[in-house]
Amino acid sequence: MTQQTQELAVSILDLVPVRQGYPMGQAFEDMKNLARHAEQFGYKRFWLSEHHNTPTLASSATSILISKVLEATQTIEVGSGGIMLPNHTPLVVAEQFGTLETMHPGRVNLGLGRAPGTDMQTARALRRTTQETAFQFPEDVEELQRYLGPLEAQESVKAYPGVDTEVPLFILGSSTSSAVLAAKLGLPYAFAAHFAPQQLESAVAIYRSRFEPSESLAEPYVIACVNVVGADSAEEAERLSTSSDQFYLNVVRGTKNPLMPPVETMDGRWSYAEEAMVRSMGRYTFKGNAEQLGEQIGRFAGSLPIDELMAVSYIYDQDKRVRSYEILKDAVSHAVRLP
Repeated sequence: MTQQTQELAVSILDLVPVRQGYPMGQAFEDMKNLARHAEQFGYKRFWLSEHHNTPTLASSATSILISKVLEATQTIEVGSGGIMLPNHTPLVVAEQFGTLETMHPGRVNLGLGRAPGTDMQTARALRRTTQETAFQFPEDVEELQRYLGPLEAQESVKAYPGVDTEVPLFILGSSTSSAVLAAKLGLPYAFAAHFAPQQLESAVAIYRSRFEPSESLAEPYVIACVNVVGADSAEEAERLSTSSDQFYLNVVRGTKNPLMPPVETMDGRWSYAEEAMVRSMGRYTFKGNAEQLGEQIGRFAGSLPIDELMAVSYIYDQDKRVRSYEILKDAVSHAVRLP
């Protein structure tokens, strides 16, 4: 008997990077343009991140950006990758995403993260209390579920809009602790392998082995977020990827440079130790032409039980970034199958 297979779902995570030489407002135009193309190419979702006190990323007001992308598109699912719940009260998040779901039924995703998405000084400025709220993450997720659930499950305080919207929740993480929580709550799990690859395999194994079916999800569902640079030739992809190298070098050095144009070589631009750290962070980076991407992602999906690939691409030229995502979608459609 022939085993049935299905195409690997592919989605996009956009951090809304600010490019060198362009005003911050251009990043929002780039975001909407990419989302329209993603919908045209057949991507499943378009998620937006939450970062604060970072002049290189324009994604601090995530729910507003989601609203703009929803308005600029018609069918693609749009959501947060994620809302950093320690920065917000569950009620406010429920009201915001309940509003989005009411305006755009069936198209809103709510990915939730435990980290603040910024430095600790900024995290304190964002905090709703003087206490460390990251420890309340499991309770906050369950409170949020209640606000978005049926009326009979509500208490005296209710989220309007929010009640009965059942906005789908996703747990985001970069460690095994998030996998344990996602499994316990019976929610889909998205792992941030694009910058924290170390615990991907163990986190996925823990999530799948401990998964408890819930009303919202009968079987485990894993999204792996990775870096992708596609181009019409391997040489061009290699050159375009130097913008990503410079972006992650920012992280290693603690600098705040905008997204830089590609360079012919990174030689002389980083030390041996810095290069090693960037390569370690970007372990799950797939780059090349369509055939190469298909082979690389096929091996990845064949070695790890994932249900969906979510791609991040730090490419300076926006036409080339759009082309990269077109190549990725074609490569996966033609070369990658899941049992």
